[in-house]
This record gives sequence, structure tokens and C-alpha cells, in this order.
Amino acid sequence: MVLSPTISDDSMGCRVTSRPEDCAIVIFGASGDLSSRKLFPALARLFESGDLPERFAIVGTSRTEMTTDSFREKVRQWLEASGNLAKIDWSALAPRLYYQTLEYADPDSYERLRLTIEEAELAMNLPGHRMFYLAIPPTLYESVAGVLGRAGLSGNKCKNTWTRIVVEKPFGRDLASSRVLDAALHEHFGEDQIFRIDHYLAKDTVQNVLLFRFANAVFEPVWNRNFVDYVSVLAAEELGVEHRAGYYEEAGVLRDMFQNHMMQLLALAAMEPPSVFRAREVLDEKTKLYRSLRPFDPQKGFGHLVLGQYAASEDASVPGYRQEPGVSPASSTPTFAMLKVYVDNWRWQGVPFYICSGKRLKRKITRMVVQFKEVPHSIYRDIVGERILANRLVMEVYPNETIHMTLQAKKAGEGFCLRTASMNFNLKEGDAGPTVDSYEKVLVDCMLGDHMLFWRQDGVELSWEYLTPILAMCEQREVIEENLKFYPSGSWGPRDASMVHPRYLKDLLTDDRQKP
Repeated sequence: MVLSPTISDDSMGCRVTSRPEDCAIVIFGASGDLSSRKLFPALARLFESGDLPERFAIVGTSRTEMTTDSFREKVRQWLEASGNLAKIDWSALAPRLYYQTLEYADPDSYERLRLTIEEAELAMNLPGHRMFYLAIPPTLYESVAGVLGRAGLSGNKCKNTWTRIVVEKPFGRDLASSRVLDAALHEHFGEDQIFRIDHYLAKDTVQNVLLFRFANAVFEPVWNRNFVDYVSVLAAEELGVEHRAGYYEEAGVLRDMFQNHMMQLLALAAMEPPSVFRAREVLDEKTKLYRSLRPFDPQKGFGHLVLGQYAASEDASVPGYRQEPGVSPASSTPTFAMLKVYVDNWRWQGVPFYICSGKRLKRKITRMVVQFKEVPHSIYRDIVGERILANRLVMEVYPNETIHMTLQAKKAGEGFCLRTASMNFNLKEGDAGPTVDSYEKVLVDCMLGDHMLFWRQDGVELSWEYLTPILAMCEQREVIEENLKFYPSGSWGPRDASMVHPRYLKDLLTDDRQKP
């Protein structure tokens, strides 16, 4: 059964509700990979759709020596490579681009940056609103925020203009370093000025989890321990570490995926309904959820946790993690983790949540699975046997943005036989509205000052606090060497994953008829 969406007339133009105020967008690391692949294509699409401010300037800055003219040519090449150049009026966008070379720790560089920003603001008749986007290595966040503040660019003393600073994950590498980073940011910026990005949250399908739960009366009454057997949150990646080996050797899968993306997906699946859909109230409920997590018990250790690292593929065509450029040949960094989590509150007491993410797996899949309990008593036991398959709900973020639910129905014919039927809802089907990339969404929200899809520091710290005992185990060389499980690239990960979560492989399927 396929559910066909009904589109109301007012949904055709469902983009931002208000246009951001005129401002200058300052991108640190403007010559880097994140800027070229994500930020500038997103800004170009926002420009094309009319969702950027009426008047704006984009000031790029990095260590790379460039003039404004050569920077404009670079951006033009990036947009051509991404397929966005043909869709925009380049002659209108190019004059809004400026560039200033910067040494991140040099105060004199920031004075030159100030002059470039003021030049752009004067040319574009801007009021002084500024957004600083730190598309730089996380190790530079503290020093850049500090020098920005000491250079008088934090805007915390300005009453008639706003200044915002945007940082990408990871927010530290453990609880202590996250607090150090937070203190450095707060030395010159207020909490309302700080935006901690997790672009996963800006994906339409991820946002649909809350809408699905709280806007449909049929599901929320059964979204609890009385009806739910378990919940899986899965993020399988087909790629390896690619060009990020230096970062990944320090981070591993727990810091790279669990502390941010996976914890956010868990919160969306398990949080209580906020009193109103507003940033503070939503973030409050997420924080309550993190506080309700049952502390990880190191005594149970690898009974609730599986750590793995990808080896070469079975045909040796794909190298193992230890053979990747920049990776130690004796590396014990995990690239796969399966974690069994419990939420100690009234709604979820006793229900296991399985959180799993890994690299070099068979396919790229991101999904949430809600497995419901079997019917308490089968009236059909004399006809079809004692067991009837329970309902299962799959909310898929990638590759298909769908919601899929299985249920039992009668097969056609004279006999009384059950079959597993399904209801499918494709989030894109029948929706003529414009699609918005996750970076487009977060950029606009930053300019609007909306914290809904961003991390708050208390949530960051609670997430690190939960993971601290696990990270401590991973840093014990003998423990990790004994318990790190190797799996072939292109597989579904270590076999031990099914010991922690017996239905792991089943949850990677789209429906009960498919095989891994």
C-alpha cells in the first residue's frame, strides 16, 4: 500500500517564513574543502531562490594568499563544478564576494580583516550585522574566537547590531575539552551568539521524526514501553576515511558520529513532547532525555558494546583502515560501533535502544527502526500458528526519504493465510515544493537567529558525559586490542554486532521479504 500525499495550496512555497536581515557572512577557511563543496554551493542556491538577505556580502578568509578577484574566480569554478553556476546570475553575485588573507593567530591580520568587512559593508550598504562561520579545523576554534573577541569583532557590546559565530562538530574531544572550548567561546560571545552546527538535524527526513510523532494522534499513544519492543538508530557508511585520516585517527567512530549525530537521532526518537515547538522548549526536552540515559556500566562493557575496524575487502580490492594513507599500521581506532542503550524514565523503562554506525559497510543507509511488540494473544493460533509477526516502522533518512510500516493482512484465496503487507510514504513524492539542502537550512537559521536545529552546551556536555566511560575503555591499549573486531570492507560489520543486537541485520532491510 502506497500512501499518496495530499498537498495543500499553501505548501507549494514552503521555504523560510521571513527573510534574514541584511548582513555580512564571513567564512573562515574559505579556501578549504567544506567551503568549496558545501558552503558556497548552498549560498548560491539560497541566492538563486531569494532566501538570502536583500543586501549581503560574503567575505572569505583563510591562510591561502589570494586577492578578491582571484577568490571570485575560485568561487566561480566551485559553483561550475557543483552545477550551480548556470542557475544563478553570476554578475550579480560576484561583486558581493570579498577576500582577505589571514593568519589565524595574528592580531594584525584581524585588523586587516575588519577593514575588508567594513569595506564590503560600505559598498553593500549593510547595517553591521555579521555572521562568522568557522569552516576550519576544530583545533583552531578557541584561538580564532579569542582573537576575534580581542580584536573587537565579537559584537557583544553593540546594541543595534548582531554578531553570531558558527562552529562545526566536534565540540571538543571529551568532556573536559568541550568545557574548555565552551569557556573560550563564552569569553567574548554570549550563548545566544553561538551556533553549534549538526547538519544531520537540518535534513527534512530527520525533522520529520518529530512531526511524525507529535502531529499524528495515531502513533504517539503507542510510542512507549507498553507497545515498543526496541528501537534501532543506524547510520551505515559505504566510504572509508578518505582524506580525513589525520582527524579520524584522533576521533574514531565514537567521537565522529556518536557524540553528535547519533545522540541527536536518539533524542528525536525518545524525547518527550515539548509544550510548544520552539527552540528553548525543544532543546530542554532533548537535555532531559540525555539526563535520563542509564550510565554505561564498564562491568558489562562489551556485553552492551561492539567495536570494530574495517579490514581489506574479501577480494583485496579495497584496503583496510590500517592501510589507508596517514593511518598507523598498528592503529586501534574503531571505525564501527554498536551500542545498547537504556533510557531510565517512565516512557521507556526496559526498552533497549541500539545505536550503530560504521564505515566501509555494504551500503550507505541511515534509518530509525521502531519494532513493536507482538500481539499479546493470537486468536488465529489454531489457523496460522502461535506467532504473528509484529508491526515494524522504518523511518529512512538515506538513501530513500521514506516512512515504511509493516502490518499483517490476509493472502488472496480461499485459505486463511497471512502475509506481511506494507504502507509506504515517500517524503518527496507528490511534493512540488522546493528541496532545501541541510547546509542551506542551517545557514538561513543562523542568520535568523533560530537555535532550534543546533546543539546547546548542556546537551553537548551530557552527551560527552555518557560516552566518557566508553572512551576511557577505548584508551586502555590492552582492552581495545583484545576487543576490537575486524570486519571485511563491504560487509555489514563484525559478526559480534548481532550478539548485542540479535536483529541487527534484519533492521538493515527495507522490508521482511528482502535479504541482506
